[in-house]
Amino acid sequence: MLRFLTDTAIPPTSNQAERDLRPAKTQQKISGRLRSEKTTRDRYAIRGYASTAAKHGVAIFTAIYAALAGNPWIPPVPDCA
Repeated sequence: MLRFLTDTAIPPTSNQAERDLRPAKTQQKISGRLRSEKTTRDRYAIRGYASTAAKHGVAIFTAIYAALAGNPWIPPVPDCA
């Protein structure tokens, strides 16, 4: 439960998913709405892909460019311990 005290690679909260969505929620509050449901879904898919790539140390634009070129970056499968 307190593993983050000895391993600095582990964040002390599991709140990263909420922080990733914060800019979109701010836009929604300012404008009163987001775009169409499809556009919103597409935007969140791209943001999620870019966020995951960044968390794995891959440059965001490199990952997006590779995906558009037909060679998408895929996160590695975690080792089962």
